[in-house]
Amino acid sequence: MARAVVVGSGPNGLSAAVALAQAGVDVQVLEASDTIGGGARSSRTDSGVLIDHCSAVHPLAAGSPFFSTLGLERHGLTWHRAEIDVAHPLDDGTAGVLIGPLAPSLAALGADGPAWQRLIGWMEPVLDELFDELLQPIVHAPRHPLTLARFGLPALVPAATLAKRFATPQARALFAGISAHSIAPLEKPATSAIGLLLAAAGHRFGWVVPEGGSQAITDALVSLLTELGGTIETGVEVTSLAQLGSPEVTLLDVSPQAAVHIAGDRLPARVAKAYRRWTYGPSAFKVDLEVEGGIPWINEETRRAGTVHMGGTVAEVAAGERAISAGIMPERPFVLVAQQYLADPTRSVGDRHPIWAYAHVPHGYTGDATDAVINQIERFAPGTRERILAVHTRTPAEFASYDANYVGGDIATGATTLRQLLVRPRFGLDPYATGIPGVFLCSAATPPGPGVHGMGGWNAAIRARKGLV
Repeated sequence: MARAVVVGSGPNGLSAAVALAQAGVDVQVLEASDTIGGGARSSRTDSGVLIDHCSAVHPLAAGSPFFSTLGLERHGLTWHRAEIDVAHPLDDGTAGVLIGPLAPSLAALGADGPAWQRLIGWMEPVLDELFDELLQPIVHAPRHPLTLARFGLPALVPAATLAKRFATPQARALFAGISAHSIAPLEKPATSAIGLLLAAAGHRFGWVVPEGGSQAITDALVSLLTELGGTIETGVEVTSLAQLGSPEVTLLDVSPQAAVHIAGDRLPARVAKAYRRWTYGPSAFKVDLEVEGGIPWINEETRRAGTVHMGGTVAEVAAGERAISAGIMPERPFVLVAQQYLADPTRSVGDRHPIWAYAHVPHGYTGDATDAVINQIERFAPGTRERILAVHTRTPAEFASYDANYVGGDIATGATTLRQLLVRPRFGLDPYATGIPGVFLCSAATPPGPGVHGMGGWNAAIRARKGLV
Protein backbone atom coordinates (compact mmCIF):
# COMPACT_ATOMS: atom_id res chain seq x y z
CA MET A 1 0.00 0.00 0.00
CA ALA A 2 1.29 3.47 -0.93
CA ARG A 3 2.03 5.79 2.01
CA ALA A 4 1.33 9.50 2.23
CA VAL A 5 2.17 12.13 4.83
CA VAL A 6 0.19 15.35 5.10
CA VAL A 7 1.88 18.18 7.02
CA GLY A 8 -0.74 20.42 8.60
CA SER A 9 -4.30 19.69 9.68
CA GLY A 10 -6.18 22.73 8.41
CA PRO A 11 -9.22 22.20 6.17
CA ASN A 12 -6.99 21.78 3.11
CA GLY A 13 -4.66 19.31 4.81
CA LEU A 14 -7.54 17.21 6.10
CA SER A 15 -9.28 17.34 2.72
CA ALA A 16 -6.11 16.16 1.00
CA ALA A 17 -5.79 13.36 3.54
CA VAL A 18 -9.40 12.24 3.00
CA ALA A 19 -9.02 12.30 -0.78
CA LEU A 20 -5.88 10.16 -0.59
CA ALA A 21 -7.43 7.74 1.90
CA GLN A 22 -10.43 7.35 -0.42
CA ALA A 23 -7.98 6.05 -3.04
CA GLY A 24 -6.66 3.41 -0.65
CA VAL A 25 -3.51 5.27 0.37
CA ASP A 26 -2.15 4.83 3.91
CA VAL A 27 -2.33 8.42 5.19
CA GLN A 28 -0.75 10.05 8.23
CA VAL A 29 -1.42 13.69 9.15
CA LEU A 30 1.18 15.52 11.24
CA GLU A 31 0.19 18.69 13.10
CA ALA A 32 2.57 20.99 14.99
CA SER A 33 -0.11 22.26 17.34
CA ASP A 34 -1.65 20.25 20.14
CA THR A 35 -5.06 20.69 18.49
CA ILE A 36 -6.12 20.09 14.90
CA GLY A 37 -8.06 22.22 12.47
CA GLY A 38 -5.99 25.27 11.52
CA GLY A 39 -8.43 28.15 11.14
CA ALA A 40 -11.42 25.89 11.80
CA ARG A 41 -11.11 25.51 15.56
CA SER A 42 -13.45 26.45 18.40
CA SER A 43 -13.47 26.34 22.19
CA ARG A 44 -15.56 27.42 25.16
CA THR A 45 -14.56 30.28 27.44
CA ASP A 46 -14.52 30.02 31.22
CA SER A 47 -18.15 31.10 31.25
CA GLY A 48 -19.08 28.32 28.82
CA VAL A 49 -19.88 30.31 25.66
CA LEU A 50 -18.47 28.93 22.43
CA ILE A 51 -16.15 31.02 20.27
CA ASP A 52 -14.58 30.28 16.88
CA HIS A 53 -10.85 30.93 16.81
CA CYS A 54 -10.64 32.18 13.20
CA SER A 55 -13.15 31.17 10.52
CA ALA A 56 -16.74 31.68 11.57
CA VAL A 57 -19.23 31.79 8.68
CA HIS A 58 -19.05 29.42 5.73
CA PRO A 59 -20.83 30.15 2.43
CA LEU A 60 -18.02 28.47 0.47
CA ALA A 61 -17.87 25.40 2.71
CA ALA A 62 -21.61 24.86 2.29
CA GLY A 63 -21.17 24.90 -1.48
CA SER A 64 -17.80 23.14 -1.69
CA PRO A 65 -17.82 20.64 -4.58
CA PHE A 66 -15.56 18.33 -2.55
CA PHE A 67 -17.36 18.57 0.79
CA SER A 68 -20.69 17.93 -0.95
CA THR A 69 -19.48 14.46 -1.99
CA LEU A 70 -18.43 13.36 1.50
CA GLY A 71 -21.68 13.01 3.42
CA LEU A 72 -20.23 14.95 6.34
CA GLU A 73 -23.67 15.17 7.96
CA ARG A 74 -23.18 11.48 8.75
CA HIS A 75 -20.17 12.57 10.79
CA GLY A 76 -22.03 15.17 12.80
CA LEU A 77 -21.88 18.28 10.59
CA THR A 78 -25.10 20.28 10.64
CA TRP A 79 -25.47 23.68 8.99
CA HIS A 80 -27.64 26.48 10.39
CA ARG A 81 -28.64 29.79 8.85
CA ALA A 82 -29.72 33.07 10.42
CA GLU A 83 -32.91 34.77 9.25
CA ILE A 84 -30.79 37.39 7.46
CA ASP A 85 -27.41 36.36 6.07
CA VAL A 86 -25.58 39.71 5.87
CA ALA A 87 -26.32 43.25 7.01
CA HIS A 88 -24.30 46.41 6.43
CA PRO A 89 -25.61 49.21 8.68
CA LEU A 90 -25.22 52.89 7.87
CA ASP A 91 -25.21 55.94 10.12
CA ASP A 92 -28.75 56.96 9.17
CA GLY A 93 -30.15 53.79 10.75
CA THR A 94 -30.70 51.95 7.47
CA ALA A 95 -28.80 48.89 6.24
CA GLY A 96 -28.09 46.98 3.08
CA VAL A 97 -29.14 43.37 3.61
CA LEU A 98 -28.71 40.01 1.93
CA ILE A 99 -31.63 37.82 2.95
CA GLY A 100 -30.44 34.55 1.52
CA PRO A 101 -33.18 33.47 -0.90
CA LEU A 102 -33.00 35.70 -3.95
CA ALA A 103 -36.57 36.98 -4.16
CA PRO A 104 -36.75 38.60 -0.69
CA SER A 105 -33.24 40.01 -1.13
CA LEU A 106 -34.21 41.71 -4.37
CA ALA A 107 -37.31 43.11 -2.71
CA ALA A 108 -35.28 44.42 0.25
CA LEU A 109 -32.89 46.18 -2.14
CA GLY A 110 -35.80 48.16 -3.58
CA ALA A 111 -34.73 50.31 -6.50
CA ASP A 112 -31.49 48.36 -6.78
CA GLY A 113 -33.19 44.97 -7.02
CA PRO A 114 -32.99 44.84 -10.85
CA ALA A 115 -29.31 45.89 -10.85
CA TRP A 116 -28.50 43.25 -8.21
CA GLN A 117 -30.29 40.62 -10.31
CA ARG A 118 -28.30 41.56 -13.42
CA LEU A 119 -24.97 41.59 -11.60
CA ILE A 120 -25.37 38.79 -9.03
CA GLY A 121 -28.81 37.17 -9.08
CA TRP A 122 -28.26 35.46 -12.42
CA MET A 123 -25.49 33.36 -10.83
CA GLU A 124 -27.70 31.64 -8.26
CA PRO A 125 -29.09 28.89 -10.57
CA VAL A 126 -25.69 28.27 -12.21
CA LEU A 127 -23.52 28.53 -9.10
CA ASP A 128 -22.54 24.86 -9.32
CA GLU A 129 -21.06 25.58 -12.76
CA LEU A 130 -19.21 28.62 -11.41
CA PHE A 131 -17.81 26.73 -8.43
CA ASP A 132 -16.67 24.03 -10.84
CA GLU A 133 -14.72 26.66 -12.79
CA LEU A 134 -13.49 28.97 -10.03
CA LEU A 135 -12.46 26.55 -7.28
CA GLN A 136 -9.54 25.17 -9.29
CA PRO A 137 -6.44 26.58 -10.98
CA ILE A 138 -6.92 29.51 -13.36
CA VAL A 139 -5.26 27.58 -16.18
CA HIS A 140 -7.70 24.84 -17.18
CA ALA A 141 -10.02 23.92 -20.02
CA PRO A 142 -13.36 25.58 -19.14
CA ARG A 143 -16.37 23.28 -19.09
CA HIS A 144 -18.79 26.20 -18.88
CA PRO A 145 -17.07 28.95 -20.91
CA LEU A 146 -20.10 31.23 -21.33
CA THR A 147 -20.93 31.16 -17.63
CA LEU A 148 -17.29 31.78 -16.75
CA ALA A 149 -17.03 34.70 -19.19
CA ARG A 150 -20.22 36.31 -17.87
CA PHE A 151 -18.76 36.15 -14.36
CA GLY A 152 -15.22 37.07 -15.31
CA LEU A 153 -15.85 40.38 -17.01
CA PRO A 154 -17.36 42.21 -14.00
CA ALA A 155 -15.14 40.23 -11.61
CA LEU A 156 -12.05 41.96 -13.01
CA VAL A 157 -13.50 45.40 -12.28
CA PRO A 158 -12.42 47.08 -9.01
CA ALA A 159 -15.10 46.68 -6.35
CA ALA A 160 -15.25 50.42 -5.69
CA THR A 161 -16.05 50.95 -9.38
CA LEU A 162 -18.54 48.09 -9.72
CA ALA A 163 -20.43 49.32 -6.64
CA LYS A 164 -21.41 52.37 -8.70
CA ARG A 165 -23.76 50.12 -10.65
CA PHE A 166 -26.11 50.52 -7.69
CA ALA A 167 -28.10 53.69 -7.08
CA THR A 168 -28.66 53.47 -3.32
CA PRO A 169 -26.01 53.85 -0.60
CA GLN A 170 -27.36 50.68 1.06
CA ALA A 171 -26.71 48.42 -1.94
CA ARG A 172 -23.36 50.05 -2.64
CA ALA A 173 -22.22 49.53 0.94
CA LEU A 174 -23.51 45.95 1.01
CA PHE A 175 -21.47 45.03 -2.06
CA ALA A 176 -18.39 46.90 -0.82
CA GLY A 177 -18.53 45.14 2.55
CA ILE A 178 -18.77 41.70 0.97
CA SER A 179 -15.95 42.57 -1.43
CA ALA A 180 -13.79 43.72 1.49
CA HIS A 181 -13.32 40.04 2.36
CA SER A 182 -10.54 40.27 -0.25
CA ILE A 183 -8.62 42.35 2.35
CA ALA A 184 -7.26 44.56 -0.43
CA PRO A 185 -7.77 48.13 -1.67
CA LEU A 186 -11.16 48.16 -3.38
CA GLU A 187 -9.73 50.29 -6.19
CA LYS A 188 -7.58 47.33 -7.28
CA PRO A 189 -8.58 45.12 -10.23
CA ALA A 190 -10.42 41.85 -9.45
CA THR A 191 -11.51 42.87 -5.94
CA SER A 192 -15.07 42.43 -7.20
CA ALA A 193 -14.51 38.70 -7.72
CA ILE A 194 -14.83 37.71 -4.07
CA GLY A 195 -17.80 40.05 -3.60
CA LEU A 196 -19.68 38.55 -6.52
CA LEU A 197 -18.92 34.97 -5.51
CA LEU A 198 -19.73 35.36 -1.81
CA ALA A 199 -22.95 37.25 -2.54
CA ALA A 200 -24.11 34.58 -4.98
CA ALA A 201 -23.16 31.84 -2.52
CA GLY A 202 -25.23 33.62 0.10
CA HIS A 203 -28.29 33.39 -2.11
CA ARG A 204 -27.73 29.75 -2.97
CA PHE A 205 -26.28 28.22 0.19
CA GLY A 206 -26.54 30.93 2.81
CA TRP A 207 -23.82 32.38 5.02
CA VAL A 208 -24.19 29.37 7.24
CA VAL A 209 -22.57 28.29 10.50
CA PRO A 210 -21.97 24.73 11.72
CA GLU A 211 -23.70 23.65 14.89
CA GLY A 212 -21.08 23.49 17.64
CA GLY A 213 -18.68 25.94 16.00
CA SER A 214 -16.23 25.75 13.10
CA GLN A 215 -14.54 22.91 14.97
CA ALA A 216 -17.47 20.76 13.81
CA ILE A 217 -16.15 20.92 10.23
CA THR A 218 -12.75 19.71 11.42
CA ASP A 219 -14.29 17.00 13.59
CA ALA A 220 -16.41 15.70 10.70
CA LEU A 221 -13.39 15.50 8.39
CA VAL A 222 -11.36 13.75 11.09
CA SER A 223 -14.17 11.27 11.71
CA LEU A 224 -14.31 10.42 8.01
CA LEU A 225 -10.52 10.18 7.72
CA THR A 226 -10.37 7.83 10.70
CA GLU A 227 -13.14 5.71 9.20
CA LEU A 228 -11.03 5.45 6.03
CA GLY A 229 -8.01 4.28 8.04
CA GLY A 230 -6.06 7.54 8.21
CA THR A 231 -4.22 8.63 11.35
CA ILE A 232 -3.37 11.99 12.92
CA GLU A 233 -0.50 12.89 15.25
CA THR A 234 -0.40 16.25 17.00
CA GLY A 235 2.53 18.08 18.58
CA VAL A 236 4.85 17.19 15.71
CA GLU A 237 6.63 20.14 14.12
CA VAL A 238 8.02 19.20 10.73
CA THR A 239 11.13 21.20 9.89
CA SER A 240 12.59 18.95 7.18
CA LEU A 241 11.36 16.42 4.65
CA ALA A 242 14.00 14.08 6.09
CA GLN A 243 11.80 13.67 9.19
CA LEU A 244 9.12 11.96 7.10
CA GLY A 245 11.04 8.95 5.89
CA SER A 246 10.27 7.93 2.32
CA PRO A 247 6.52 8.26 1.69
CA GLU A 248 5.39 8.01 -1.92
CA VAL A 249 3.45 11.24 -1.48
CA THR A 250 3.93 14.28 0.76
CA LEU A 251 1.44 17.13 0.89
CA LEU A 252 2.35 20.38 2.64
CA ASP A 253 -0.53 22.40 4.06
CA VAL A 254 1.90 25.21 4.86
CA SER A 255 2.75 28.69 3.61
CA PRO A 256 5.24 29.04 0.72
CA GLN A 257 7.69 30.52 3.23
CA ALA A 258 7.46 27.39 5.38
CA ALA A 259 7.72 25.13 2.33
CA VAL A 260 11.10 26.67 1.47
CA HIS A 261 12.31 25.93 5.00
CA ILE A 262 10.98 22.35 5.08
CA ALA A 263 12.13 21.36 1.59
CA GLY A 264 15.55 23.01 1.90
CA ASP A 265 18.06 22.18 -0.82
CA ARG A 266 15.71 19.64 -2.41
CA LEU A 267 13.53 22.49 -3.70
CA PRO A 268 14.50 23.54 -7.25
CA ALA A 269 16.02 27.02 -7.31
CA ARG A 270 13.29 28.46 -9.56
CA VAL A 271 10.55 27.18 -7.23
CA ALA A 272 12.34 28.41 -4.11
CA LYS A 273 12.69 31.84 -5.73
CA ALA A 274 8.96 31.96 -6.53
CA TYR A 275 7.99 30.88 -3.01
CA ARG A 276 10.26 33.51 -1.47
CA ARG A 277 8.66 36.13 -3.71
CA TRP A 278 5.20 35.28 -2.34
CA THR A 279 3.96 38.31 -0.39
CA TYR A 280 1.71 38.53 2.65
CA GLY A 281 -1.12 40.98 3.13
CA PRO A 282 -2.84 42.93 5.90
CA SER A 283 -3.59 41.29 9.22
CA ALA A 284 -6.57 40.60 11.42
CA PHE A 285 -7.06 41.80 14.98
CA LYS A 286 -9.69 39.61 16.61
CA VAL A 287 -12.04 40.60 19.42
CA ASP A 288 -14.48 38.09 20.89
CA LEU A 289 -17.12 39.56 23.17
CA GLU A 290 -19.50 37.97 25.62
CA VAL A 291 -22.56 40.20 25.55
CA GLU A 292 -25.61 40.10 27.76
CA GLY A 293 -28.74 40.08 25.65
CA GLY A 294 -26.88 40.52 22.36
CA ILE A 295 -25.95 43.73 20.55
CA PRO A 296 -28.61 46.50 20.55
CA TRP A 297 -28.30 47.47 16.88
CA ILE A 298 -30.25 50.55 15.82
CA ASN A 299 -31.30 48.83 12.61
CA GLU A 300 -33.81 46.06 13.25
CA GLU A 301 -32.67 43.89 10.32
CA THR A 302 -29.11 43.98 11.60
CA ARG A 303 -30.33 42.48 14.88
CA ARG A 304 -31.43 39.40 12.88
CA ALA A 305 -28.29 39.09 10.72
CA GLY A 306 -25.77 36.30 11.14
CA THR A 307 -22.98 38.46 9.69
CA VAL A 308 -22.59 42.23 10.02
CA HIS A 309 -20.11 44.36 8.07
CA MET A 310 -19.19 47.69 9.63
CA GLY A 311 -17.35 50.36 7.75
CA GLY A 312 -19.98 52.89 6.70
CA THR A 313 -20.36 53.94 3.09
CA VAL A 314 -18.51 52.42 0.16
CA ALA A 315 -16.11 55.39 0.24
CA GLU A 316 -15.35 54.78 3.94
CA VAL A 317 -14.80 51.05 3.43
CA ALA A 318 -12.49 51.72 0.49
CA ALA A 319 -10.53 54.32 2.47
CA GLY A 320 -10.04 51.92 5.38
CA GLU A 321 -8.84 49.07 3.16
CA ARG A 322 -6.54 51.45 1.28
CA ALA A 323 -5.01 52.65 4.56
CA ILE A 324 -4.22 49.24 6.01
CA SER A 325 -2.66 48.12 2.74
CA ALA A 326 -0.39 51.16 3.02
CA GLY A 327 0.56 50.21 6.58
CA ILE A 328 -1.63 52.87 8.23
CA MET A 329 -4.09 52.00 11.00
CA PRO A 330 -7.35 53.90 10.34
CA GLU A 331 -9.40 55.35 13.18
CA ARG A 332 -12.41 53.49 11.83
CA PRO A 333 -11.22 50.14 10.39
CA PHE A 334 -13.45 47.75 8.50
CA VAL A 335 -14.90 45.37 11.09
CA LEU A 336 -16.65 42.05 10.57
CA VAL A 337 -19.05 40.74 13.21
CA ALA A 338 -20.65 37.31 13.39
CA GLN A 339 -23.69 36.66 15.56
CA GLN A 340 -23.60 32.88 15.11
CA TYR A 341 -25.75 32.25 18.16
CA LEU A 342 -28.78 33.55 16.22
CA ALA A 343 -28.58 30.42 14.07
CA ASP A 344 -26.94 28.13 16.65
CA PRO A 345 -28.19 28.83 20.17
CA THR A 346 -25.95 26.06 21.59
CA ARG A 347 -23.11 28.59 21.57
CA SER A 348 -24.71 30.75 24.27
CA VAL A 349 -25.15 30.29 28.00
CA GLY A 350 -28.54 31.64 28.98
CA ASP A 351 -28.67 35.30 27.93
CA ARG A 352 -24.86 35.47 27.61
CA HIS A 353 -24.03 35.42 23.89
CA PRO A 354 -20.72 35.18 22.00
CA ILE A 355 -19.97 37.91 19.46
CA TRP A 356 -17.16 37.10 17.03
CA ALA A 357 -15.42 40.12 15.49
CA TYR A 358 -12.21 41.17 13.85
CA ALA A 359 -10.82 44.30 12.24
CA HIS A 360 -8.61 44.55 9.19
CA VAL A 361 -5.31 46.08 10.34
CA PRO A 362 -1.89 46.65 8.72
CA HIS A 363 0.41 43.66 8.28
CA GLY A 364 2.16 42.81 11.52
CA TYR A 365 0.24 45.51 13.43
CA THR A 366 1.56 45.74 17.00
CA GLY A 367 -1.00 48.11 18.47
CA ASP A 368 -4.24 47.39 20.33
CA ALA A 369 -7.32 47.61 18.11
CA THR A 370 -9.79 46.50 20.79
CA ASP A 371 -11.30 49.94 21.30
CA ALA A 372 -11.44 50.57 17.55
CA VAL A 373 -13.50 47.39 17.09
CA ILE A 374 -15.85 48.14 19.98
CA ASN A 375 -16.19 51.78 18.87
CA GLN A 376 -17.32 50.65 15.42
CA ILE A 377 -19.94 48.39 16.99
CA GLU A 378 -21.01 51.16 19.34
CA ARG A 379 -21.34 53.48 16.34
CA PHE A 380 -24.21 51.40 14.99
CA ALA A 381 -25.38 49.95 18.31
CA PRO A 382 -25.16 52.53 21.12
CA GLY A 383 -25.19 50.93 24.56
CA THR A 384 -23.16 47.88 23.55
CA ARG A 385 -20.34 48.64 26.00
CA GLU A 386 -22.71 48.42 28.96
CA ARG A 387 -23.68 44.89 27.90
CA ILE A 388 -20.15 43.48 27.51
CA LEU A 389 -19.39 40.88 30.17
CA ALA A 390 -16.00 39.68 28.85
CA VAL A 391 -13.50 40.52 26.12
CA HIS A 392 -11.03 38.11 24.48
CA THR A 393 -8.50 39.33 21.91
CA ARG A 394 -6.04 37.83 19.45
CA THR A 395 -3.40 40.11 17.96
CA PRO A 396 -1.68 39.59 14.58
CA ALA A 397 1.36 38.19 16.42
CA GLU A 398 -0.87 35.79 18.33
CA PHE A 399 -2.52 34.72 15.07
CA ALA A 400 0.95 33.92 13.69
CA SER A 401 1.73 31.87 16.81
CA TYR A 402 -1.66 30.17 16.65
CA ASP A 403 -1.12 29.07 13.03
CA ALA A 404 2.26 29.40 11.32
CA ASN A 405 0.50 29.85 7.97
CA TYR A 406 -0.77 33.23 9.18
CA VAL A 407 2.50 35.05 8.58
CA GLY A 408 2.41 38.44 10.30
CA GLY A 409 -1.24 37.87 11.16
CA ASP A 410 -2.31 37.47 7.52
CA ILE A 411 -5.16 34.95 7.89
CA ALA A 412 -5.46 34.62 4.10
CA THR A 413 -1.92 33.16 3.78
CA GLY A 414 -0.99 35.72 1.16
CA ALA A 415 -1.88 39.15 -0.20
CA THR A 416 -4.77 39.11 -2.67
CA THR A 417 -2.99 41.07 -5.37
CA LEU A 418 -3.99 40.50 -8.99
CA ARG A 419 -0.72 38.66 -9.64
CA GLN A 420 -1.21 36.35 -6.68
CA LEU A 421 -4.84 35.72 -7.60
CA LEU A 422 -3.84 34.64 -11.10
CA VAL A 423 -0.51 32.97 -10.31
CA ARG A 424 -0.64 31.18 -6.97
CA PRO A 425 1.81 30.32 -5.63
CA ARG A 426 3.94 30.37 -8.78
CA PHE A 427 3.58 30.22 -12.53
CA GLY A 428 3.23 26.68 -13.87
CA LEU A 429 0.79 24.20 -15.32
CA ASP A 430 0.58 22.45 -11.96
CA PRO A 431 0.54 25.06 -9.18
CA TYR A 432 0.53 22.36 -6.49
CA ALA A 433 3.76 20.69 -7.64
CA THR A 434 6.91 21.76 -5.81
CA GLY A 435 9.35 20.39 -8.36
CA ILE A 436 10.25 17.59 -5.95
CA PRO A 437 8.80 14.26 -7.12
CA GLY A 438 5.86 13.26 -4.94
CA VAL A 439 5.84 16.51 -2.91
CA PHE A 440 2.95 18.95 -3.30
CA LEU A 441 1.82 22.22 -1.71
CA CYS A 442 -1.87 22.32 -0.73
CA SER A 443 -2.37 25.34 1.56
CA ALA A 444 -4.52 28.44 1.04
CA ALA A 445 -1.62 29.87 -0.99
CA THR A 446 -2.61 27.44 -3.77
CA PRO A 447 -5.73 27.70 -5.96
CA PRO A 448 -8.48 28.52 -5.31
CA GLY A 449 -7.19 30.46 -2.31
CA PRO A 450 -8.40 31.08 1.25
CA GLY A 451 -11.65 29.81 2.69
CA VAL A 452 -12.90 26.70 4.44
CA HIS A 453 -13.79 24.70 1.34
CA GLY A 454 -11.02 22.11 1.18
CA MET A 455 -10.56 22.57 -2.56
CA GLY A 456 -6.84 23.34 -2.40
CA GLY A 457 -6.27 20.07 -0.60
CA TRP A 458 -8.56 18.10 -2.87
CA ASN A 459 -7.02 19.53 -6.06
CA ALA A 460 -3.50 18.74 -4.81
CA ALA A 461 -4.50 15.22 -3.77
CA ILE A 462 -5.97 14.47 -7.19
CA ARG A 463 -2.64 15.37 -8.77
CA ALA A 464 -0.71 13.39 -6.19
CA ARG A 465 -2.89 10.33 -6.80
CA LYS A 466 -2.03 10.35 -10.49
CA GLY A 467 1.60 9.66 -9.59
CA LEU A 468 0.55 6.53 -7.71
CA VAL A 469 -1.22 4.90 -10.66
